[in-house]
Amino acid sequence: RCHTNCLEAPLSRAFRWLGWEVGSHPWVFLLVPILLTTTLTTGFIYLPKDEEEDLEEQYTPVGSPAKGERRFVQGHFTTNDSFHFSIFRMSSEVQFASILVVSNSDTVLKQEILSEVSRLDSAVQALNATQEDGTPILFSQVCAKNQGICVPSNPLLFAWQVNKKLDLKSITFPIYIQNSQPVSLAGTKAMRLQYYLRTQEKENSEHSKRWLVHFLDEFSNIKESLALKMIRVVYFTSLSRQLEFETTSKTVIPLFYVAYFLIILFSIASCYRCDCVRNKIFVAVFGVISTAFAVLSGFGLMLFIGVPFVTIIKNAPFLVLGVGVDDMFIMISGWQKTKLVNSIRHRLSRTYSKVAVSITITTVTNILAFYTGIMTSFRSIQYFCIYTGTTLFFCYLYTITCFGAVLALDGKREVACLRWLKKPDMADKKCSSLKRCCCLPFDSLPDELETDIHPMNLFFRDYFGPFLTSTKTKLFVVLLYISYLISSIYGCFQVQEGLDLRNLASDDSYITPYFDVEEGHFPRYGPKVMVIVTETLDYWDKNARQKLEKCLVDFENNGYVDKALTEFWLREYVQYMKDKKQDINDKNTFMKSISSFFVDFPHFKYDVNISSSHEIISSRAFIQTMDISTSTKKKKMLIQFRDLAKNCEIPLMVYNPAFIYFDQYTAIIENTIRNVIVASAAMFVVSLLLIPHPLCSLWVTFAIGSVIVGVTGFMAFWKVNLDSISMINLVICIGFSFDFSAHISYAFVSSSQPSVNLRTIEALYMLGYPVLQSAISTVIGVSVLSAAKAYIFRTFFKIMFLVMVFGAAHGLIFIPVFLTFI
Repeated sequence: RCHTNCLEAPLSRAFRWLGWEVGSHPWVFLLVPILLTTTLTTGFIYLPKDEEEDLEEQYTPVGSPAKGERRFVQGHFTTNDSFHFSIFRMSSEVQFASILVVSNSDTVLKQEILSEVSRLDSAVQALNATQEDGTPILFSQVCAKNQGICVPSNPLLFAWQVNKKLDLKSITFPIYIQNSQPVSLAGTKAMRLQYYLRTQEKENSEHSKRWLVHFLDEFSNIKESLALKMIRVVYFTSLSRQLEFETTSKTVIPLFYVAYFLIILFSIASCYRCDCVRNKIFVAVFGVISTAFAVLSGFGLMLFIGVPFVTIIKNAPFLVLGVGVDDMFIMISGWQKTKLVNSIRHRLSRTYSKVAVSITITTVTNILAFYTGIMTSFRSIQYFCIYTGTTLFFCYLYTITCFGAVLALDGKREVACLRWLKKPDMADKKCSSLKRCCCLPFDSLPDELETDIHPMNLFFRDYFGPFLTSTKTKLFVVLLYISYLISSIYGCFQVQEGLDLRNLASDDSYITPYFDVEEGHFPRYGPKVMVIVTETLDYWDKNARQKLEKCLVDFENNGYVDKALTEFWLREYVQYMKDKKQDINDKNTFMKSISSFFVDFPHFKYDVNISSSHEIISSRAFIQTMDISTSTKKKKMLIQFRDLAKNCEIPLMVYNPAFIYFDQYTAIIENTIRNVIVASAAMFVVSLLLIPHPLCSLWVTFAIGSVIVGVTGFMAFWKVNLDSISMINLVICIGFSFDFSAHISYAFVSSSQPSVNLRTIEALYMLGYPVLQSAISTVIGVSVLSAAKAYIFRTFFKIMFLVMVFGAAHGLIFIPVFLTFI
């Protein structure tokens, strides 16, 4: 046989020595970790209290192209939200309040409906917030303005308010001509009231936030006081996602206590025995407590050294709680295979030599799986992986120290109980009432020379193993696996990409119906995109204009663009010069006339950047996107637009503030594939170094790939997107796939049984129950998240459930059967 046990053998000897030391000095190994936990817990004083979490910073790719494009726009184009506000000319998101009005009849274009909408509009604009000193903040003080007046909440409503006799039947979409000026009504078949606020100055920004908070507090009262009968309204603000996200994250904290309680119950039930000597109830309870110590230590250390704490990290304790007790079950299983007649030091030394290497392998692989997540482009993922990976290290450290010490102390209890059972007539003299309680439940005297065999181990040996290795069962398992693989691969092509930011709020949030109405009534038009000429260009040169016009026409011919809504200063300027009968091909004439053009068309002044040397160093046009309601279409649109800009002879760039979030659609698959490949490679190397058989490493690698495909595919069936949240779990998936399959395949290749069927049965007999315990405990740990009201937490549960089910299925069904075909 080919063996690669260069590390496994010396590690086993090292752990044999550690077990001897822990058995010799249990109180030292128990109290030192407790003291360390107490010290590190002081790091929680640095836990942020009310600090706002920057959603863009945490949930969009670091260094995304759109962020570079935004810096260019901010450096080359100015805006003025106090006099010439234009929403699609802004380089970043602005403060706003939005109300969607849905008519209870078939249209909003009725006098009585517009009258009701107008009353709502007036009530909103009448809202007055207050500063800290009690000074009122009027809407007119914070609203974004154009030509000295607040930007109308809706151009159609404004036209009707100016002229109540407006012929509503003459309204045309998507362009309506008002006073000889085109007004875009894109997306207003149902009515959207948009209240833009000033944010360019710090004082204005603070006042705008106060007004928005007041709007959110008072809007329900406004609806009630107006008694709206003909319309239905939903609302949203630029602060809503942030505020709702912070509120939602607080609701998950009580769930941790529920999970903690359930894990303790499961551990007790799992380790309960009628044999008072072998009973491990107290050990199981402390095993869960030691996991809580690990959470406190890991989180405390990270907070102490300044690693940012983001909301998604609140998922980590549920995962760690489930994973942490896995090692406890394996340690208890190893301890129960020792003989009572041996000394505590000898028993613990033998336990460590048998199971500590296995625990080390799974811990190293899990920690590596998490730390590979640091390579991702999403900061929230990086911080989650750092916190969780570090906490798992403390889980491992406390398992081989303080939990081993508790096993040793419980071993002394076993000895005391054994002596008490041998001489019950001497119980009153030699055993206190406390000791007698520790020896409950009473039972017959166990054999000191025999190892303990759990009934579940016998089930795997006598029933499940023979059933699984029968010919008919093998055939069924192969067909089942083929069905699983086909379904998974199909699902992989159905997965949607990207995090829908509405999912950062709870299900019962007021923003959910807002987005539902928006999707139902405003699905056609997306953001208006800037097409930017990034370098100096001779706009007076006819050839240069033709090249630029050709590129702009290419954009307009794209399937995601409505060419009727394009806005470009140069086209208007050419027509302006023709009307003036001036030569636009002459540089001096071109540059001298542009100032008078801006007087007649003032909004175009912000689309042209003219240097002090009278050179146009950059300019921009605007194209209207449409039909990009899904994440897939947004991704395709973004890629196609950037390709069009790249292929143009004129240096172009495309940008809209929404691209900051759209970039996640292009980055998520690349990040996921890279992390999965790196983590899988790391798992393979670790398995080669620590598992003494290369065949075992190959089967483990196969299981990793198979489980990843299954989880990814079934995500689509469970309506889970491939986003920054689920990407974490796919990385986690690698570690758990390794855990489940490594134990079984290693036991198989190490078995001395003469046939493959018997070797499979022995592997299941040895490790089937611990693998099952591991899966169940982790599912219990995260199952409480299924009751969470937010997508971000339910997604964590869904994928961890899939990981556990498919991982256990591979470890207990698929891999054991496939190994018999060798």
